[in-house]
Amino acid sequence: MTSNGSMRVEKIVGNNVVLTVDPVSSKEYVLFGKGLGFACRGTEFIRKDDARIERRYKLDEEEPMERYESLVDELDPDVIEVSDRIIEMMKERLGTPVQPKVYFALPNHIQFAVYRLRNGMAIDNPFLIETKLGFPLEFEIAGIAAEMIENKLRIEVPEDETGFLALHVRSAAVTTPVGRLAMLAAAINDTVERMERGLGIVVARDSRSYFRLVAHLREAFESLAEDRRPDNPLRTHIRDTYPNEYGIASESMRQAAEALGYAGDIEDEAGYLALALNRFVQTCEK
Repeated sequence: MTSNGSMRVEKIVGNNVVLTVDPVSSKEYVLFGKGLGFACRGTEFIRKDDARIERRYKLDEEEPMERYESLVDELDPDVIEVSDRIIEMMKERLGTPVQPKVYFALPNHIQFAVYRLRNGMAIDNPFLIETKLGFPLEFEIAGIAAEMIENKLRIEVPEDETGFLALHVRSAAVTTPVGRLAMLAAAINDTVERMERGLGIVVARDSRSYFRLVAHLREAFESLAEDRRPDNPLRTHIRDTYPNEYGIASESMRQAAEALGYAGDIEDEAGYLALALNRFVQTCEK
């Protein structure tokens, strides 16, 4: 096959990912497609219009091919294989395409987690409850992923690690990186601790009202990531009526905005969040 209208295959990553170079422009691409990697074994080129290509991702100077090749070279083939299967399962369960970087971020995470577990290093997830409640579908999918890892790599995956996998599942479906999702989980946890200190309440982490609170916090924080700006004509009234709740809500929104790199106005959303905090307080014993 000639290179005309084709991409040169540089490296195959599992069964579904291929690193390629356009021989005309020298631009580097990652191609994604079910079975694409398997189909390219033993071939030098793949046509640009190959029907098996589901998505393509152009690398740039900040993400050179060498970085991905180095990453792939360091990965255990079994980790690549189980990651491929997990990602296909994620796409089916989520019902949506996944972000390209998950093909590299997930196996890299799994390999490091397996290394820690095999060497007797504890995995502690301080935001496990918030992740489980805030992302129930993602946590369910992560549980299936954990079982797949256990079966393939013959290692027990603790629930704390399942929580971290859930963040990768969520990040695969949205544009927010895993690190920022972890920071949002931290913001949820910090908000609850602020409520306990500032309002003199004890928050039961296993209650239905706590589940609703976490869902509301997640929705409020993710509104920043999606740049949704609700208009709140009652903001001043809420601030004056519930000053403690408003102060906590405003500080929490600032923390989430910093985690997301959001520089817009947060006070309207803080007003709505203050109302949610006040409703939650009514369900708690002082």
